[in-house]
Amino acid sequence: MLNQLTQYLQSTVTPGQAGSMLWATIYILVIFAGISLCVVFINWGERKALAHFQIRLGPMRVGPHGLLQPIADALKLLLKEDTIPANADKVVFWVAPFIVTTAAFVVYLVVPFGPQHAVTDMNIGILFMLGVSSLGVLGIITAGWASNSHYPLLGSLRSSAQMVSYEVAMGLAVISAILMTSFTPGSGSGTLSMIGIVEAQKAQGVWFLFKFFPLGLVAFVVFAIAMIAETNRAPFDLPEAESELVAGFHTEYSGFRWSLFMLGEYAAMIAVSSIAVTLWLGGWMRPFPNLLSGTNWDTIFSLVPGAFFLFLSAVTLYSTARMPKKLTFRIQTVGLGAFGLLLGAVGLVMLVPGVRERVQDIFWFMLKVAVFMYLYIWYRATWPRYRFDQLMRVGWKVLLPLSLGVLIVTGVVGLSPELMTWLKGVL
Repeated sequence: MLNQLTQYLQSTVTPGQAGSMLWATIYILVIFAGISLCVVFINWGERKALAHFQIRLGPMRVGPHGLLQPIADALKLLLKEDTIPANADKVVFWVAPFIVTTAAFVVYLVVPFGPQHAVTDMNIGILFMLGVSSLGVLGIITAGWASNSHYPLLGSLRSSAQMVSYEVAMGLAVISAILMTSFTPGSGSGTLSMIGIVEAQKAQGVWFLFKFFPLGLVAFVVFAIAMIAETNRAPFDLPEAESELVAGFHTEYSGFRWSLFMLGEYAAMIAVSSIAVTLWLGGWMRPFPNLLSGTNWDTIFSLVPGAFFLFLSAVTLYSTARMPKKLTFRIQTVGLGAFGLLLGAVGLVMLVPGVRERVQDIFWFMLKVAVFMYLYIWYRATWPRYRFDQLMRVGWKVLLPLSLGVLIVTGVVGLSPELMTWLKGVL
């Protein structure tokens, strides 16, 4: 087993490509634990950010600056009484949240956090991601139906109609990005591989966000809007809007099963953000990899992850020093200081040669995903909720024609040299 552990460290491919089941299992466990931990802190960050948007403090009582509030919430949900309606279909009611959560997490099998930091690299990776992520709607429909209640059923139907509608525009936007991979110099065809899409952007020397400008930007905007509706987030959160349908499809759920829906929602948010980063923002690539190339620039950018965590550590320790010097704040002060020292230790480890080169791909990828997660929160705090007829109108009458037009124009622009040659031959 030790030989299997050390042998893969010299590999430059994913565990699935290398045929290492041991490392594939390790990657799966690390991704599951990492995404679950990210969901916990994203929930804390969302509550704190929304509080500051609304000029209030947010969670402050449980742990320094409320850092332990998500843990307290998780314990509360685990210990809370978990009831099932008397006339519900108990088997389907029990299975539904696991369908939603499983669909969200299976997507991460092909998410490339780096050139070799993925469980596996399928030649139909993007098709796999879209197919699996769309299965989450089955869990939502079954949850609403199995509850044997009118409001959850209506909420699940709204949600399924919304998700199916926006998946069409999302799929066309994705095809536009895939089409751009076929214009890589020296390549005769495109690719559906997630790693291949990032490598195509590197080979072409441009993120697809700026490819055939503004076509790449328009396709990205269509995808960005569709992914908000796909994950039922504000301002497209009508299927579970409290003012509309109590709590939508999960009205009858409580405790642990309700927490699975929340886990699935946030995991899906990270997943679709990962797709957007991979298709249009260069995936794991650092800023300006072609313009600022060379050993010196590689070394400078490899120091950024460690420096980033050291900066966070300095900010945290500064906040610790500014805590009130009162006995009642002693535990808060010690906890915040310990958290700052932990961040500093992580930063120092990331500066170690060998480690910094290995983790920088993951750092840049997660930093880009973090921007999307902040935008999710920003949208929720800024825009009012759409009416359902407005929501469906945007999907079918705006995004669908726009995404179809971008796809057609992208193909025409990309093939314009061949088309001009053909026209000259005809004329």
